[in-house]
Amino acid sequence: MADDHIRYDILAQEALRGVMRKVLAEVARTGLPGNHHFFITFLTGAPGVRVSSRLRERYPEQMTIVIQFQYWDLKVTDTGFEVGLSFSDVPEKLEIPFSAVRGFYDPSVNFELEFDVKTDAQPDEEPAAPAPEPLTIVSEKKPKAEKKAAAEAEKKATAADAGTKGAEVVSLDAFRKK
Repeated sequence: MADDHIRYDILAQEALRGVMRKVLAEVARTGLPGNHHFFITFLTGAPGVRVSSRLRERYPEQMTIVIQFQYWDLKVTDTGFEVGLSFSDVPEKLEIPFSAVRGFYDPSVNFELEFDVKTDAQPDEEPAAPAPEPLTIVSEKKPKAEKKAAAEAEKKATAADAGTKGAEVVSLDAFRKK
């Protein structure tokens, strides 16, 4: 029983890949809204990735694609997506499983998902799914209340550093919404 744990890391990774899947499915249906566009980085040698030999030679480990103005035939499934893109005026069809994606970034709103993807070649049949590495969500935008609380905390920390006092207890009220 000591080894029985809820794998929150796996659940979180699946949920965040679901965000990427839903966004791409919506774009496949209705097109890119406003200034949204995506940088998607994936491992070219991961199981299920289908790219031309020309692209695989040029990008043997990973590549980043941009879905913005010139893409076509975006199709999304439960396990991955396929898209048509042009590389040096040569049209290519790429098939990318979500499990091969290392990063998904929408610079128009500064939203980024990063995934740790296993780089070892994996056999086609596995007895159990491997535990994915933890992932990181990066977002630069902060609500005003959070910025204000962070500024107050920094001000208090600076004031504490200015004096020669030891550790100081800071009230959690400084971080609560008012």
